[in-house]
Order: sequence, then structure tokens, then C-alpha cells
Amino acid sequence: MLDFKKPELSDKAWVDKCLEKAKGINCEYAFGNTYIWSVAYSTQICRFKDFFLCRWGKGEDIMYSVPIGEGDFKEAVFMLKIDADSLNIPLRLYGVTDSYKKILDEAFPNKFDYEYDEGNFDYIYSVEKMSQLSGKKYHSKRNHITNFKKNNPSWSFEPITKDNISDCIKLHTQWITNHKDDSDYSFEFEAVLCAFENFDDLGFVGGLIRIDGEVVAYTLGERQNDDVFITHFEKAPADIQGAYAIINQEFTKNCLSSYKYVNREEDLGIEGLRKAKQSYKPEILLKKAVAHFKD
Repeated sequence: MLDFKKPELSDKAWVDKCLEKAKGINCEYAFGNTYIWSVAYSTQICRFKDFFLCRWGKGEDIMYSVPIGEGDFKEAVFMLKIDADSLNIPLRLYGVTDSYKKILDEAFPNKFDYEYDEGNFDYIYSVEKMSQLSGKKYHSKRNHITNFKKNNPSWSFEPITKDNISDCIKLHTQWITNHKDDSDYSFEFEAVLCAFENFDDLGFVGGLIRIDGEVVAYTLGERQNDDVFITHFEKAPADIQGAYAIINQEFTKNCLSSYKYVNREEDLGIEGLRKAKQSYKPEILLKKAVAHFKD
């Protein structure tokens, strides 16, 4: 039987080793992301030989990630099937990209059905294009940034460190207050606090924008591999024109130059978020499916 447990910081080394072998670019396959959302999603992880296994949810809603690592992939999936059977639930694998769909179909012909939801697709961008914002298609972004700089001549950018984390938390708290009628942000805030509390241990990187010394925007994320960085959070007041555009560009330009791509995760089917992500013209819209095992 598999021994699933809550992820701990001490698991980062072996999980990273498994994930590095996969060379994946979808946002689920990053330890920091798994760790900070573990409470919200009831996440549990397990080491099976040289594979990283993950499941989240409760009761009939439990889903598993695709086994990540090296070895007998078919055996690893069988172990997940046994675990699902022990819980009396169907085996469902989340975040199945086309490459893993091919592997699953080769290992288990005609045994999986695939369900797609556009809200779960990852938006992946060129770091070079995001930092330069050149060309006609980014004209409105450049205008927003120009207006921001004109209206706020005292603006400045700085990387996130232990010395300014409290300023970022203050901004996020105010952001929640201003959006209190929209929905419940408690789980997100818990993940944010976890990210800041373990910022260095998780290898997170972030940046912020100040106006007259006050933080008005911040962003943070983590390295996925040599080519891809994943952005987990980005917050700014909606009433400061260009705040989101400038933190996006300045962070990309100052902190992500060694990467080829930045994964800005899903839009979750939220119309405003989808419009914002599409406006930056993703280089890749990474399709991900839920694979349903057919008994």
C-alpha cells in the first residue's frame, strides 16, 4: 500500500529530483506550489520507488497527479489504482498533458477517458516578449506602464526579501478588504502566508513596486526547471492604472532573464482573469485533461 502524508519542507529535495527528471512545464509539478496549497486542497504526497505521487481532495472528490519520476510508469499507475480502490473511489488523474496522455494510452490502451476544461489550461509566455512588450499587440500594455510612470514619478522596483515581506502581506490584506464582497479568499491568503513564511526554504523569488515608499504591487513564484519559471501570486490595487502591467514587466525584466518561459497558471474559468491572461498573448496554451480510468 502507498503511504500518503502531508507534504513537509524536508520532502523538497527528493520531490524536486523527481520533478526535474520529468521536464514538465505545467504548474502542478512544482514542490512549492504543492506545499503552500496543501491545506486548501487537502494535499498528500507519497514516494514510490523513484516516483513522486500526489493526491488531493476529500472523499469522492479525491484526484491524483500523474506519477512523476523514473522507473516502471505502468506499475506506478497500478499502485494509484490500488489506492483508489482502497478508498472506494474511481481513479482520476489530473493535469494530463498531451505527452502524458500518449504515455498513458501506450501503457493502458483504451483504459482512460479524457475530460478537458479550458479553465485549467496553463498560460505560458515568452520571457523575452513579456519583458520587452514590443510590437503593436502590446501597445495598450506600454500605454498603461507609461501612464503609471507619469502619474507616479517616485515609483521603484525591488526584489522581495525577508525585510519587505511584511509590506507585501499588508498590501494583500488590503486587497482582500477591497474585494470582500466578491468571494472567499481565505484559502488563498493562507497559501500566501505559507509562501512568505517559507519564502527562502521553498526557493521562491518575487518582486514589488513602491510609490512614495508604500508597496502597491507584488508578485512571486518559483523555478520549475532551467527553462520555466512559475508565477503563483500577483496583487495590485485595481484603481492604480498600470500597477499590474508594471510589476509584471519589471519582475520579468529584472528577475527572470535566465528563463525562456514564464507559466502564469490557469484562469479557472474566471472571465476577467481569462481576458487579462489572453491580453498578454501566451506563447503556449497548455492543454491539461482529467484522465478517468475505465473499469
